[in-house]
Amino acid sequence: MIPICSKTSHNPPLLRRRYRGALWVLYFTNPFPIGAIAGKYSREMNDQKPSVDGKSTVEFRIAKLNQVWEKATRMQLPPVRQAELHSDLKIQEKDELQWKKSKAEGMDENGEREAKLRRGFNVILAKYGMDGKKDTRPLESNNLKDHDIREGDMFDDPRLDKLWNKAKSSGKFSEEEMQSLKREFQHHKDKISEYNIVMDTVSRTEGERNVISPLEGEVKQHVLHQKHTDLKDKMRDLNQGFERLRKLSYEGFSEDSEFKEPRVIELWEMAQRANLTGDELDSLKEELKHFETKVEKHSHYQEQLELSHQKLRHVEALGDNDHILRNQERYNNLAEKTREMGYKMKKHMQDLTSKISRKGLDRNEL
Repeated sequence: MIPICSKTSHNPPLLRRRYRGALWVLYFTNPFPIGAIAGKYSREMNDQKPSVDGKSTVEFRIAKLNQVWEKATRMQLPPVRQAELHSDLKIQEKDELQWKKSKAEGMDENGEREAKLRRGFNVILAKYGMDGKKDTRPLESNNLKDHDIREGDMFDDPRLDKLWNKAKSSGKFSEEEMQSLKREFQHHKDKISEYNIVMDTVSRTEGERNVISPLEGEVKQHVLHQKHTDLKDKMRDLNQGFERLRKLSYEGFSEDSEFKEPRVIELWEMAQRANLTGDELDSLKEELKHFETKVEKHSHYQEQLELSHQKLRHVEALGDNDHILRNQERYNNLAEKTREMGYKMKKHMQDLTSKISRKGLDRNEL
């Protein structure tokens, strides 16, 4: 509640601006506001409704996610990055609605899932520059072409850049293999960024008294311990990933490599470490082949979306309304398809990761 003092009580516009600002901060600093549990499954809370102007429907069933999406559209993020944000928000929405259902059924008493969701939401805000911090990370042009990137400064990490330049000058990679290697390096760069964001959000919340309200004492300590365990796991994955890049850069791709896409390779290596049976590995290998096709298709749509966006900007500059309408419709359709495919791909990866972890854990407990 913002106090109304004598200096501002006679200035309604100023009060309204301060009130709106306070609400915005409240949504982002408290992803699970008090009273959110009540009525969360009612049709009024979860059904999509027309917007105020009656022309469109809201994107998400959770208010704070809509606020993030609306802010992102005002920020005019590059099209591929905006599509990625939409997919991340859809995953967050799915996980939060599942958590709310389990919470209503008396599960998650120690608040671990709530803490993970809160951290995931904060990661999304930081990843897309909406966490209120001045972003010192390099701006992304969202351009998919190599020639727009300065030579020797492709991955914003000295170790990665050194390794990349060594591989590029070695002459042992074909053009197609260099594209595959570049995807491997980009994937590792993204993992480094995600680790840094998670570490930052953990550091900022660790000292707060109410990390997970209303937990107290030992339970809070347990949650903080879990956060640090997650960070250690991510750091271990980063180290393993870098060793894989180093090996690839020096030795090249193996002819009998099962997969090409970095995310799929990562899942396959994770499965091989999970002590699964031969039959389970064979079954998973087939599923990963289908997943890899889905990843490749999504990448293709991302490229088409970027090209469509460039063409739309060109047509708009010419001022031909008929051409603008046709290209706008094509761009909108591609954007919707790319967002939809991105969500399905990320959900599939989430399911595969859980499946491998669960099977490995079950096997180790036997």
